[in-house]
Amino acid sequence: MGDGAVSSSLSLCKQHFSRGTWVHRASFWPGAGGGFGPLSLCFPCCVGTRVCITLDASPLRSEMATLSVKPGQRFTVPDWHTNSHLISADAERQRSASHQVRQEARTLRNETNNQAKWDEHDNRTRLAERIRSVNRWKETLDKCLADVDAEIDALAKVKEAAERALQAKNLPLDVAVECLTLRESRRAIDVVRDPVEEELHKEVKLIDKAKRELQQKASEAFEQLCLLQEARQQLSSDHQCKMEALELDRMCLSLSVNSPNISFKVNPTRVPNGSTTVEEWEQNSQSNKERAEAEMKTSAELREATVLAIAQTNNELEAQRVATEFALRKRIRDLEKAYDELKWQEQNTLEEIAEMEEEIRRLEEELRRKMQDLKVAHTRLETRTYRPRVDLCRDQVQYGLTDEVHQLEGTIRALKQKLAESQDSLDALYRQLHRIRTDLGYKTNSLVLDNKCMDTRKKLLVPSERFLPEAETFPRATTRVLSARTNGQQELVKERAADSVP
Repeated sequence: MGDGAVSSSLSLCKQHFSRGTWVHRASFWPGAGGGFGPLSLCFPCCVGTRVCITLDASPLRSEMATLSVKPGQRFTVPDWHTNSHLISADAERQRSASHQVRQEARTLRNETNNQAKWDEHDNRTRLAERIRSVNRWKETLDKCLADVDAEIDALAKVKEAAERALQAKNLPLDVAVECLTLRESRRAIDVVRDPVEEELHKEVKLIDKAKRELQQKASEAFEQLCLLQEARQQLSSDHQCKMEALELDRMCLSLSVNSPNISFKVNPTRVPNGSTTVEEWEQNSQSNKERAEAEMKTSAELREATVLAIAQTNNELEAQRVATEFALRKRIRDLEKAYDELKWQEQNTLEEIAEMEEEIRRLEEELRRKMQDLKVAHTRLETRTYRPRVDLCRDQVQYGLTDEVHQLEGTIRALKQKLAESQDSLDALYRQLHRIRTDLGYKTNSLVLDNKCMDTRKKLLVPSERFLPEAETFPRATTRVLSARTNGQQELVKERAADSVP
């Protein structure tokens, strides 16, 4: 290849030629017609780049057939030295970088090891503190559970005492009811609501009140026992949770890198459903404890109130028994009464019954007429609801019918109320008539009936301590004195009855 052809076709970087960097690889492409086309030469640069040169090989076709170029690149000595220096510099740089990486790795290992140890130490400390905190709450719950159990036992005993006292009220109630039943056999004016009957009714009401109060206290005690059981259940559940939490935390505290049962877990940092905060956890235990204490306080107050109710009801019944027997003894001396007025009362009562029955009949008839009127108004209103489209308007007829319905409904309510009052009044008249007719002809038998009442009330002179709950203790001397008086009075009545016999 000639110098003129090369210089005319070669485009080369002056920097590369000045360094003596020549062709490293030459590529030839055949041209059209089987000849050679443009010649491309690539030169590697000292800075790592590649320089490509395109030569026009058409003038060289004739010479290429005879010129033989050995492939391969030729370097200069400076290039060789430069390459050696570059290799040495690269090695130094890589060793320096490697040393820096090793130092950083060592620092990272030391720091992470220290951090891991301190983290593990801190977490062990936190676990130990948590175990102590949970254990303190467990001990608190243990004591609270023991107190709740003791309160449950105490309240159960008081409840049983209230039930025994409630059962003991059956005897005086039966006696009072029996006396009232016996005195219902009197005639004429003897069936009036005399002091004896008032005292007996008062005694029945007092016994009923005492039974209701004792029943209420027993029911409240039962409900309070349920609340205590519920509070105990919550305490027990919380205590069980504390036990399980202690077991798990102690197991976690015992774990180490040498433990056989450690392993990687799937997403261990997740927050499980139902997780609570420490404040919520402590508030829950505090709430359970406070609720149990509140229930125990309520139970203690209920026990005191129940014991007081038992004593108070017994004292009230004893006082009422004394008053009733005093009125009965006094009534025995006043049995001689006139009874002629009873006939007149009977006649007036019968007339009033007839008038009331007539008035009830008229009210029922009037009520039936008003019901028919209401049916008519209802039918009119319902029929007018089928008017088509715009004709379904709220006209004066609609308002009038509505007012009529309301007026009729008010009238019917008033009539029904008055009818009920009339029926009640009629029933009362019949009861009064029954009492009058029952009392007629039994005047002389009243003394026997009252004496039977006194005999019946001897059942109450049985030492009542056996009917009292264990919480009740007070002297019964008054009862024994009154019983002697009662016997003396009965003997006096019997003597008077014997003297009256011819």
